[in-house]
Amino acid sequence: MSLDQTNVVDAIGVDDATGELVLTITDHLEWTGSDKEHLLLLQEKLNTYLGFVESGEMLETYPDAKGRAVLIDVVCKYLPSQHAQGFYNKVAQIVEGAGIKLQHRLFRAG
Repeated sequence: MSLDQTNVVDAIGVDDATGELVLTITDHLEWTGSDKEHLLLLQEKLNTYLGFVESGEMLETYPDAKGRAVLIDVVCKYLPSQHAQGFYNKVAQIVEGAGIKLQHRLFRAG
């Protein structure tokens, strides 16, 4: 799965260390300086994930999620631009207001 498949949850699992349910978004796209399209895809993907959680579909798909804190983990292939960083900061506040944690990180192989 990938960021351009905005209506799909890329990965779901439980973090053994924290017990959190982790919903992973894989962002393979480069930040080009003209990031409007990239940010729109990211926003659509995040909306899909929020809908997945808030609609109850998450519990139907993954019953082990019941009672667990939820973390949306955006794993980026490329370092986010300054504009993207500002987007993540704003969105994290909104998502956390819904009781869901959001983090983004750079993928490091190995």
